[in-house]
Amino acid sequence: MSSDTISFEKTGYFSSLICNYLIEKQELRPFYNRFPSIENFKAQIEEKQALVSSESRVVLSNVLNKQYQNIAASELSLQNIKALRDSNTFTITTGHQLNLFTGPLYFLYKIVSTINLSTELKETYPDYNFVPIYWMATEDHDFDEINYFNFKGKKVQWNRDTSGAVGELSTNGLDEVLKVLDNEFGQSTNAEALKKLFKEAYLEHDNLADATRFLANELFKEYGLVIVDANDAELKELFVPYLRDELLNNTSFKKVTETNKALSKNYQIQVSPREINLFYLDKNLRERIVYEGEVFKVLNTDISWSKNDLLEHLQKVPERFSPNVIMRPLYQEVILPNLCYIGGGGELAYWMQLKSYFKGVDVTFPMLLLRNSVLIKTEKQAVKLQKLNISDEDIFLKRHSFINKKVREISNIDLSFKSQKEHLKGQFKGLYELAKLTDKSFVGAVKAQELKQIKGLENLEKRLLKAQKKVLSDQVSRMTELQNKLFPNGSLQERNTNFSEFYLEYGELLIPTLIKNLKPLKRGFSILTF
Repeated sequence: MSSDTISFEKTGYFSSLICNYLIEKQELRPFYNRFPSIENFKAQIEEKQALVSSESRVVLSNVLNKQYQNIAASELSLQNIKALRDSNTFTITTGHQLNLFTGPLYFLYKIVSTINLSTELKETYPDYNFVPIYWMATEDHDFDEINYFNFKGKKVQWNRDTSGAVGELSTNGLDEVLKVLDNEFGQSTNAEALKKLFKEAYLEHDNLADATRFLANELFKEYGLVIVDANDAELKELFVPYLRDELLNNTSFKKVTETNKALSKNYQIQVSPREINLFYLDKNLRERIVYEGEVFKVLNTDISWSKNDLLEHLQKVPERFSPNVIMRPLYQEVILPNLCYIGGGGELAYWMQLKSYFKGVDVTFPMLLLRNSVLIKTEKQAVKLQKLNISDEDIFLKRHSFINKKVREISNIDLSFKSQKEHLKGQFKGLYELAKLTDKSFVGAVKAQELKQIKGLENLEKRLLKAQKKVLSDQVSRMTELQNKLFPNGSLQERNTNFSEFYLEYGELLIPTLIKNLKPLKRGFSILTF
């Protein structure tokens, strides 16, 4: 087992916003609270501690105890749920959709980052407790984003008609997916363990929220992970003042719109706010709430209220009101004693749009930490890469650039016409001097001829490179085949491959190995050789 890193910037897969955030570029300073260094957590603890009530801690702990009633939780997870009542206990949180069988690999990396940061904080600040949290996105309704996972280049998909929040979806039909997996996984000991895990999660639980809680708990319970389903009436009651503000004052729309104007000067905006950033939830229903003609309405339904009726309805059934992507982070930070949110580049980008909104409603803005990113390669693949003289930086190049670079390196002839171009430009210098002594129109003619001949050399250079690719086709094929395996479909492994492919190979060693090797506060893309 070996571990290396490459900078996020050198991978070519991360936005300028994220790369600039990681080097703490000053222009981004207004868009976050504190940078996630181990020293900065002390001030974050003090700020958050002053604003979290003992009443909300009790509600959170009680709700979690109810949600864990039918789960074989570890003693450490149960201790963490109990500890949330204590004013010296704080959370480190990541969130994720209810992807079928965890979806892409980065589901694991998010949670491992959360667990490892909690451990590191406990070592540094022993007087406090730190609980790793997985926030299940049970209120989402984008079924097409979560109903499949990729296994060895094949799409394993759950097909059904849906409506409403995905957490409440019945698991009917997933027995058919298990039949597919029975053929795909094979009959090894690790394969049988995977099939058992899928069966117990999805065929022995009635809805997707319960199934996902079981699955995440089985994978991470020994590390004290606590799983939160915030689609809960008691938790929503804690959020009522902010829901009321959203309906009456459109605070999120105003604040985020202001931030977007400032942030968009240099960076791409991830999400745009609506005037009301709430959905209405009911059985098989999740639709936007809008305000039209002095009346509040639920789109695509006959449901409507006057202002007074709506506020009365909010007090009676707050669980019917579901925050969208703009308000969900606020909901999380209101009900959790949270210090830090761990997410991918896209997530952190939209969190940065929310800083002024949090300030406007007097809620502590969490520290934002880019999750660990990982490329896993086998010992055999590592040996092949070394034999082919492919560096870590090479393997991250986009396909066209990768092939061109390696062909130039391994060719026994010079594929660059740089010297010829410089020689040509030198010859034209004399012609320019001559042109200056005669009619000015002749200067333009010389320039046009120079550009034409330079272009001709560039075309010849491209044809020579293409011809050399054919000559070296065997080596090019071996290199591209290796890159294809490490970067399926030309994308990062962690965004495409399901954990089951590696579990088949490494079994129960997979997650402990990730826990041992991933360092959440170490800036860099991890490359692990198993």
